[in-house]
Amino acid sequence: MDHNPNDDRQAADERRSLLGLAAMALIIGAATGCVGAIFRLLLAHADRLRDAMIAWAHGHAIWGFLTVLGACGVATLVAAWMVRQFSPHASGSGIPHVEAVLREEIPPAPFRLVPVKFFGGILALGSGLALGREGPTVQMGAGIAVFAARVCRLCWADSRVLLAAGAGLATAFNAPIAGLVFVLEELVQKFEHRVAIAALAALATAIPVARLLLGDAPDFHIGPLSYPSAESAPLFLTLGGIAGLLAVAYNRTLLATIAVRDRFGGLPIELRAGLIGASVGMLAWFAPELVGGGDQITQRALIGHESVGILGGAFLIRFGLGALSYAAGTPGGLFAPLLVLGAQSGLLFGAACRLAFPALSIQPEAFALVGMAALFTGVVRAPVTGIVLVAEMTGNVTMLLPMLGACFMAMLLPTLLGNAPIYDSLREHTLRLERQIRQR
Repeated sequence: MDHNPNDDRQAADERRSLLGLAAMALIIGAATGCVGAIFRLLLAHADRLRDAMIAWAHGHAIWGFLTVLGACGVATLVAAWMVRQFSPHASGSGIPHVEAVLREEIPPAPFRLVPVKFFGGILALGSGLALGREGPTVQMGAGIAVFAARVCRLCWADSRVLLAAGAGLATAFNAPIAGLVFVLEELVQKFEHRVAIAALAALATAIPVARLLLGDAPDFHIGPLSYPSAESAPLFLTLGGIAGLLAVAYNRTLLATIAVRDRFGGLPIELRAGLIGASVGMLAWFAPELVGGGDQITQRALIGHESVGILGGAFLIRFGLGALSYAAGTPGGLFAPLLVLGAQSGLLFGAACRLAFPALSIQPEAFALVGMAALFTGVVRAPVTGIVLVAEMTGNVTMLLPMLGACFMAMLLPTLLGNAPIYDSLREHTLRLERQIRQR
């Protein structure tokens, strides 16, 4: 067989292209790690500022109450105004937008999306909305990658690789392996060598840069857990089934809340967001520990420091608050609120099982941990991401087998019931928004 020199040249070009992408991914990863870490630090500062304001306001009766309502309402209103005025695609999680761009359903957004997501996210999450930091971080990382690709005038194929690799989930949760799995399982939904290499390169710089600012400890702390016995396996499968049904209810509630919001299209977006922010401020006045992203709620569930009566009420409040917060149309993600609900529902189920089966020596905290992965899987349908994310965030691998069984049930039931993954449904909403923007 004759040797074709063109094949050698093509192979050499592909190697140079891959090497260039890897080098750019290293730079993009460092930038994403820095932006994501600063975003997370400022969110923590905003939470402390909100708590301090509420503590001060309780000493000033009605004026303090009005101050809390006004501050939360105005912060949410301004965040919604920034989205409408400068970058409509900065609304919500941002992950559906990234997925739509990767599928070439819509073009990438201009770079101004990044500052809108950054400052709008601080205002929205700082006001107490039950939203997470991961969606904004993913979208900002993708935005930084798109900007770098445009500056270097890369073709779409290379730009797409960098866009996927730049997604900053790992920075948001200090979970590098989950960040890689998320890119392949949820964003790209297949294994591509070029994407995997670029994502690994981005993680190689994003995580060290972020840990310089945030530290390298797991996000959540949990006590020692015993390896589950064979007798407890059906209980974890049952928990997975419950999580699957809760996931269907959560997805439908979230989409129904967005539909109700859209029916009030005659009201300005800012007014709708301000009213939602004020209602969250009212809740913050009476129960400041129930608002915000909810990391502290998840932590309490993981160490079992919640009474069953209080836990049930808190779960119902957070369930509705998450959907209401997302309907505000401000920047904010779904992951952290889902982990809260998963931990709460798992702890409730574990406490009930301990009462019903005292001979099994059940640890309710173990069910809280498994519930986090199970509910995430039921809502998002990314089981490997959910399992790895929870394991990395808690530094615990004892419950991997129960998580596998629970996630199996949590993914099976919504699929049998015909309930679409939440990001598929939200991506359809993003596409409708894109059509409306083009018609203006």
